[in-house]
Amino acid sequence: MGYALAIFDLDDTLAPSKSKVDPTIVDMIVALTRVAQVAIISGGRFEQFDTQLLASIDDPEALRALHVLPTCGTRYLVSDGESWREVYSDPLTQDELARAAAIVEEGARALGLWEADTWGDRIELRGSQVTFSALGQAAPVDAKKAWDPDGRKKESLRAYAADRLPDLEVRSGGSTSVDITRKGIDKAYGVNRLLEGLGLTPQDAVFFGDRLDEGGNDYPVIATGVPCVAVEGWEDTPAKVRTALPEAFTLTDALD
Repeated sequence: MGYALAIFDLDDTLAPSKSKVDPTIVDMIVALTRVAQVAIISGGRFEQFDTQLLASIDDPEALRALHVLPTCGTRYLVSDGESWREVYSDPLTQDELARAAAIVEEGARALGLWEADTWGDRIELRGSQVTFSALGQAAPVDAKKAWDPDGRKKESLRAYAADRLPDLEVRSGGSTSVDITRKGIDKAYGVNRLLEGLGLTPQDAVFFGDRLDEGGNDYPVIATGVPCVAVEGWEDTPAKVRTALPEAFTLTDALD
């Protein structure tokens, strides 16, 4: 069965957290765009997508085949090969942004998760999403991995904020982050809107992510009915693409 659309998480699926993609990943994405449409969905802002991946793609044809869904699909942008155009955006109100930021800071302090030393801002207002990053937005990958290896710290903060923000969606984000959006918004929301907009069924697409475990930020995609492939870090992704899509994308040659 062929796929018309390949969907990828960004951090730890295509790139190390908040870091630039490896050139092999750029080559893989460009190769895929020759035979299918490609979407990237993650909790980060568009600027983060651009820094990590998009700025490394200098092929206008490839850019025109990309669908970019920052902040878990609360924004959607497409390219004409030179510039990016916003198709839709679902921003939070100023009141929602302020309440979410205040509660997540309150919870982090109360739970002992407000670290004294960080790499950049702990709380980022992303328009359609508020993100708390315990070690700061620019924390190194190794520090992030060591901070909460079993996810208990994030879960305690997520639960604290969710109890106090019943009108908003609070979920675990990356390795050290908690994301807050409008109610009912997660990666499933973004994937479903994209499928609807492209006139595709779930069986027309395939999703690759590193956090498909229950409680992971890729887990909601399973509920869309899109076939999902778990990867173990970005280094594993090209091999999983080869295995999952040999006939649909003829990647034996495209990725060599």
